[in-house]
Amino acid sequence: MRRKLLYLAAPPLIALSIAAGPKEPGEQQLFVAKPLTAEDSGFTEGIEGPGCDADGNVYAVSFRTRQTIGKVAPDGKASAYVELPNKGAGNGIVFDHKGLMYVADYITHSVLRIDPATKKIEVFAHEASMHQPNDLAIAPDDTIYASDPDWSGKHKGQIWKVDRAGKIARVAADLGTVNGIDVSPDGKTLFINESEQQTVSSFPINKDGTLGPQRELIKFAQHGTDGMRCDVDGNLYVTRHGHGTVVKLSPQGKVIREIDVLGAQPSNICFGGPDGRTAYVTEVTHKRLVQFRVDRPGLAWQRWHEH
Repeated sequence: MRRKLLYLAAPPLIALSIAAGPKEPGEQQLFVAKPLTAEDSGFTEGIEGPGCDADGNVYAVSFRTRQTIGKVAPDGKASAYVELPNKGAGNGIVFDHKGLMYVADYITHSVLRIDPATKKIEVFAHEASMHQPNDLAIAPDDTIYASDPDWSGKHKGQIWKVDRAGKIARVAADLGTVNGIDVSPDGKTLFINESEQQTVSSFPINKDGTLGPQRELIKFAQHGTDGMRCDVDGNLYVTRHGHGTVVKLSPQGKVIREIDVLGAQPSNICFGGPDGRTAYVTEVTHKRLVQFRVDRPGLAWQRWHEH
């Protein structure tokens, strides 16, 4: 989610930076984006999320109104899924090993839990001192980490940890506008990006789930960062809001490639598909989802298939 920022259209990309990967026999070319949903499929400029279930459906927030979550079938057909209670509005979405959905609700300062079997929605964790809980990450043991930027002009942010019982605790404060967030495959490192500061950083995760010292991995010269997800090798896919790309970084912060996503304002990303090698990106300019094939499965997909 982005607040208080204005962007111009993305400048031309350097051809080398978005060069497509090898085309494998019988499949699409890698790292080449195409639309998943139409521009008039029903999502608003608040399109974010996204999260993919074990059946390959993609969920994104702000379908028709900001209080809703939409569901997109693998063929791109979008429909309303649920409406959030108490005039809430969702942002980041993750699933745990049991298939339960968790949604950051930035209006009610809560993390919601949704049971896909019944569509029952409950408050899993609430903290009044949250600014605007934004993106969520889930560790191998189903511990949740929530980014919490303050878009009010203070340009600060914090990170919260939510354990499996819903107990919430702040584990980092006095950050920049922390936004995208994910946990490494081994569960030992938390990655974040800070949008206005244009950085990507890491924290060691201690055995009790608290965080060690922050280490900056990369600082971009221009344009902000937004959502972020890991693949099974720990590489990071970061949406560059305002630049119109997703950048693939090594766990050490080295730029591996940059992918044009057909719109200037990608907000977030997830992985799914039958083999976990389809990336889905929510894009604000055209209010749609786009997709592209990747060389290695996303981490969330792998965790679906471990249990």
